[in-house]
Amino acid sequence: MADADSHCGAAPASLGGERYRPHPVRTWAGEQTVAGNGRGSDGAGGGAEPADRRGRKSRRFVRVLPVLMIVGGVVYDEATPPDFTAAPLFTAAPLVAAPFFPLLPTVLIAVASVLAVVGLRIGDGTMLRVLSVTELLTVLTVGALAVFINRVVRRGDRRLATVRVIAEAAQRAVVPTPPERIGGLQIAARYEAADADAFIGGDLFAVQDTPYGVRLVVGDVRGKGLEAVEAVAIVVGAFREAAETESTLEGVAQRLERALAREGARRDGLDALEGFTTAVLAEIPRGEGVVRLVNRGHPEPLLLYADGELDVLEPEEFALPLGMGDLGDWPDRAREFTFPGGSTLLFYTDGITEARDAQGVFYDPAARLRLSLFPGPEAVLDALISDVRVHTGGKQTDDMALLAVGRPGERQPERRRTVEIVKRP
Repeated sequence: MADADSHCGAAPASLGGERYRPHPVRTWAGEQTVAGNGRGSDGAGGGAEPADRRGRKSRRFVRVLPVLMIVGGVVYDEATPPDFTAAPLFTAAPLVAAPFFPLLPTVLIAVASVLAVVGLRIGDGTMLRVLSVTELLTVLTVGALAVFINRVVRRGDRRLATVRVIAEAAQRAVVPTPPERIGGLQIAARYEAADADAFIGGDLFAVQDTPYGVRLVVGDVRGKGLEAVEAVAIVVGAFREAAETESTLEGVAQRLERALAREGARRDGLDALEGFTTAVLAEIPRGEGVVRLVNRGHPEPLLLYADGELDVLEPEEFALPLGMGDLGDWPDRAREFTFPGGSTLLFYTDGITEARDAQGVFYDPAARLRLSLFPGPEAVLDALISDVRVHTGGKQTDDMALLAVGRPGERQPERRRTVEIVKRP
């Protein structure tokens, strides 16, 4: 395989032939193509606007909407006969501001609405009429209600922020991000939650330096919620212990199987019958230039070579996921692959392979990454996550756990952050 450094003078390119730039997705330029179908960055058509740009425009509009309603109310009241009233606009302005603005701007919007009504009624000499007094009392009441709603929303935001901090801490405790370098290998890991407000789920990864080399696991627990998180903790905990003590990768897989079997026996109902975890385990011995894999029903890892070529590391025999040993007895058999210097191993969960575009086409990471060159594992994950978001138009439906392991080449620097990502001709 050719050394990637020899391509540094080439023009930068990206997955599928487009220029690649790291996050955010809006920096992607030109048409994206998957399975031969052209589409824009949101998956809906070539000229569609990216979802994050539409979101920013919506937020800017909401910020000015209360002021526009007050100004529009004044113009409407002045331009219409006395029997017409703009009270609905004056009452709606503070209500719109309440959930989106801090306290002070909400109070100012409410005061501005009241002052607008008072000024208009004084200007047309109808301040002391019953309808005018009723209008003023309505705006005052709704303004006070808007301030109360604002305080309730802000308390909820503070509670949600606390929950987020706790969830993020739990995520780091259960699935900690591995160091950037373990056993002479470059490591990059990401957890991308489908829900922007969620920090923890059923996907997992773990990397450990052991007497037998660097061992790792990437997996996906069936289900969601706290029970899935509990199963993640069991798998990661069992892996940490087994990776240090078991002499073979097959032995590590069997230890995980027994740990999940004990957990399944402890549960009741559906989870006791159908709980399982797809996983791929890897072992990278020191100084041998190989990787050994045991795949238990998980998406196959990819091996990205230094010259842009790519191999899908398929098992010789497909096995059941972990936790399903009661359905049959298939002995684990590790398969060995070459892992040369300058190449990168890529592991991921099915949140990648089950991502769909607007036409229902599944994302194919092997097809999208083939013939692309990257300066290291971090760049691989940046490109892959960005490309999946482009493919789905930002509509991610499942969590994604990704782990990339790079073996530096003989003349390759430990980190190559300044080298542009290029594509082989």
